[in-house]
Amino acid sequence: MQIEILKSKIHRVTVIEANLNYIGSITIDEDLMDAAHLIEFEKVSIVGINNGERFDTYVIKGGRGTGVICLNGPAARKVAVGDIVIIMSYASMDFDEAKTFKPHIIFPDTATNKLVK
Repeated sequence: MQIEILKSKIHRVTVIEANLNYIGSITIDEDLMDAAHLIEFEKVSIVGINNGERFDTYVIKGGRGTGVICLNGPAARKVAVGDIVIIMSYASMDFDEAKTFKPHIIFPDTATNKLVK
């Protein structure tokens, strides 16, 4: 049996840009992507803390060390610049493997979207 479990989570980052005219996705600082074990074009679920919105999109690599979190395309209407979001990805795996798997969860500074050391 295969089940879906949490693979990666970026807990509470601030949306600093929104680009309605882009084709879609969320742009994420490459440092955050590496720390959370996310890859470009991976499907992610976004939860808006400020308004309760939940939606799926895919990741685009943003500039390393920039702290960029930018919602693109229609997703730009789901949250506003300054809102706090949680970004999550999931993996399908065998039930027994899932029991011992540990997700990659990071807690960046919400003021800068940079990793806390």
